[in-house]
Amino acid sequence: EGKKLPEDPGADTVDFPKRTTPAKGYELLFQPEVVRIYISLVKESKTPAILEASAGAIQNLCAGSWTYGRCIRSALRQEKGLSAIADLLGHDSERVVKAASGALRNLAVDLRNKELIGKHAIPNLVKNLPGGQQTPAKNLSEDTVVSILNTINEVIVDNLEAAKKLRETQGIEKLVLINKSGNRSEREVRAAALVLQTVWGYKELRKPLEKEGWKKSDFQVNLSNASRTQGGNSFDDSTL
Repeated sequence: EGKKLPEDPGADTVDFPKRTTPAKGYELLFQPEVVRIYISLVKESKTPAILEASAGAIQNLCAGSWTYGRCIRSALRQEKGLSAIADLLGHDSERVVKAASGALRNLAVDLRNKELIGKHAIPNLVKNLPGGQQTPAKNLSEDTVVSILNTINEVIVDNLEAAKKLRETQGIEKLVLINKSGNRSEREVRAAALVLQTVWGYKELRKPLEKEGWKKSDFQVNLSNASRTQGGNSFDDSTL
């Protein structure tokens, strides 16, 4: 169960470990048939508490480099569950939004998932960030905003197309505003700064960004005390 395996970006089949004895106890929580129930609940339920719990279960099961986590990340893609979780980002309940964000962050550790989430979930993630022209503006808590920022960063690391999508959906404006408005928390500023640094790291984006009026200084924030965790090991392992 604890064996670490590399993510396979091309694998669209799920090979759950073969069992020699019936699952029992906590093992029942991550068997294939139960994972399908989580996905079904995310797709079909209208109850916020059930949606939050289902997305939270997926988030927790996808945290870490264990065999079943790898299988569940692939299963969510095969069962068309990624778009259903991305849709939850537009839910009226903040708790549902936060759970969906955490689930997507852990699902994005799978490279194929990362590509799909970058294409389809970045606009919904950006819509939940403070600022911009949206009406009415969302007033989400610090924890939820930080979760969304961390998810965006996870998705755009080593994913140029997702970074382009972020730029196309008013993401840069919102990120810079978080850093420079002076009314956001230190945690929010640091999380936004990591995303901006990741964006500026793509040399292919610098000229287009400069043509839009952005300067290098807009992407530089003093993070001398911030820990930088990027890429496939930055799981969100909080338990709901």
